[in-house]
Amino acid sequence: MAATPQNPASAPRRKVSRHRGEGQWAMGHFTPLNGNEQFKKDDDGLNVRTRIETIYSKRGFDSIDPNDLRGRMRWWGLYTQRKPGIDGGKTAILEPEELDDKYFMLRVRIDGGRLTTQQLRVIGEISQEFARGSADVTDRQNIQLHWIRIEDVPEIWQRLEAVGLSTTEACGDTPRVVIGSPVAGIAEDEIIDGSWAIDEINKRYIGSKEFSNLPRKFKSAISGSPLLDVVHEINDIAFVGVQHPEHGPGFDLWVGGGLSTNPKIGVRLGAWVPLAEVPDVWAGVIGIFRDYGYRRLRTRARLKFLVADWGAEKFRQILEDEYLERKLVDGPAPAEPVSRWRDHVGVHRQQDGNFYVGFAPRVGRVDGATLAKVADLAEAHGSGRVRTTVEQKMIVLDVTEDQVESLVEALEALDLAARPSTFRRGTMACTGIEYCKLAIVETKHRGSTLIDELERRLPEFDEPLTINLNGCPNACARIQVADIGLKGQLVLNEAGEQVEGFQVHLGGALGLEAGFGRKVRGLKVTSEELPDYVERVLRRFQAERADGERFAAWASRASEEALS
Repeated sequence: MAATPQNPASAPRRKVSRHRGEGQWAMGHFTPLNGNEQFKKDDDGLNVRTRIETIYSKRGFDSIDPNDLRGRMRWWGLYTQRKPGIDGGKTAILEPEELDDKYFMLRVRIDGGRLTTQQLRVIGEISQEFARGSADVTDRQNIQLHWIRIEDVPEIWQRLEAVGLSTTEACGDTPRVVIGSPVAGIAEDEIIDGSWAIDEINKRYIGSKEFSNLPRKFKSAISGSPLLDVVHEINDIAFVGVQHPEHGPGFDLWVGGGLSTNPKIGVRLGAWVPLAEVPDVWAGVIGIFRDYGYRRLRTRARLKFLVADWGAEKFRQILEDEYLERKLVDGPAPAEPVSRWRDHVGVHRQQDGNFYVGFAPRVGRVDGATLAKVADLAEAHGSGRVRTTVEQKMIVLDVTEDQVESLVEALEALDLAARPSTFRRGTMACTGIEYCKLAIVETKHRGSTLIDELERRLPEFDEPLTINLNGCPNACARIQVADIGLKGQLVLNEAGEQVEGFQVHLGGALGLEAGFGRKVRGLKVTSEELPDYVERVLRRFQAERADGERFAAWASRASEEALS
C-alpha cells in the first residue's frame, strides 16, 4: 500500500484502482473487461440462430441487433462483408456500420476437408442461387460464399444440413473447423488416420455451450501424414502423427501457435497421445484456454500468449493435473516432412491401389458452377469423394488408373491445374478488399495476374516456392511463413502518390526449419511493381544459390541489396 501523506488535508487525492488481472475465469475474474466479453456474457452466441430464423430473416437486415450483427452471428459462420467502393485508406478510419454492406460472407465448415460429391454439388448450387456464384476455398479447408442475404440464411442452412454440412462455430470465439490431412485413411505413407478423432470432437463438443465462450478463436489440426500437411506449427492445438518406439503410432502434441500481428510458432509438450485419447486431450487444452485465457485485451486473448507466459512444462503440468487428472506419455518429435510440397497436388497412389488427383484453383478462387462441375467430373470418373486442403487446393479421391489421365485433362479444361507450374501451385491469397472489412488492398486478382506474369517471365523455374498475399496485417494467408510473404498496405509510388502495395517478408517456412520471414528495412513494393520485384528476386536466387539450397535458406543469408 502507498504511504499515508503527512498532511493528508493538503495533499492531492490519488485515485486508487484495483487491478483486475487479465480477465482469467480460473482466477475468479468473471466481470467482462471489454465489449466483446460483455455481449458474450449477455447471451451465448449459439442462441442467435433462433433470432435469425424467427426475426431477422423475416424483418430484414435493418432489424438485426448490432451485438448480433457484428458479434454473435459469427458463431454461425456469418460476417458482414465490406461495402463496395470503400478504399483501403478508410479501413481503419470508418465506423463498423459505415463499412458494413447489407450482405454477408457465409463460411461452410468442412472438418478435415472431407466432402462427398453430393455435398460439393449442394454448395455449388447454393453459390449459384444465393451467392452470385461466389466461392473461395480457404487455407483452413472451408468454403466461403459471399453476397448472402439474411432472408436466405434459413433456407441455406436447411440445404447444407440436409447433406450433413454445417456453419456451426465456423467463426467467432469458438472451436473453429478442425483441419486434417485431406488424404487421411487413403495415403500409402500415412502414419496414422486421425479421422475418428476429428469426428468425435465434432460430435462431443462443436455446438456445445461447454466451449462456446472462449477468449478468442481456437484453431485445431490433426494429421497423421508424414508430409506434415496441416501447418501444425501455427495452430492453437495440433496433433502430429508419430511412431512411438514402444507404443506404436499416435500423435505428438503441440500448443500455442498462431500468426497475425504477433506471430508465434507452437511448442511441443513432449507428450505422445494415442488416437483414442485425442478428444479428451483436445478438451483439456481448450478447457485451459477457456478458463485461463486472457480476456482483458483482445490483442492478447489467443492461447499463444498464455503458452508463451507459462512455458511448455507448466502448461503440460496444468493439463495433466487439473484437466486430465493423469500423466501423459512422453513421446518423440515428428520427423521432417518427406517432401517440400505438402499440398497433395498431382497424381498419387492410394493404399487400395486407386489414385487421388490434387489440383490447384487460382489462389483458391472458384465459383459455384465450377464446384458443381468438379462434383460431376469426380462421379464420372468413379469417385464419390473430394477433399479441400490447407493450401487452397482440392483433391478427387478413388480414381482408377485407367481414369486418371481423362480426369486430369477434364480438370485442366476448367482451369484447375493438376500439373501446375510452381507459381500456380505455390501462390495463395486471402479474401482481400473485395469483401473483407479489415483489408487495405486487393489480393485475389493480384495473385492471379502475378501467376500469369511469372509463368510467362520464368517458364523454367521449377523450385518449390510459396508466394502468399494478404490484404492486411492479420496474416490470414500466412505471410510470415511463406518464401515470399506480401502484407498489404498503402505505399507511395514514384510520383509520391499513395497506392496499393505490399511490405515484403522473405524466407519464412514451415516443416523444414520452421521460422518467420525476414523483413528488409524499407522494402515495400506497389501492386503494379510486384511482378517486376518477384522476378528480380528469383533471378538473383537462381544466380546466387548453392547446390540444392532452398529459397528460404538463401533469403536468410542474402544481402539486403540482393533482396531489394
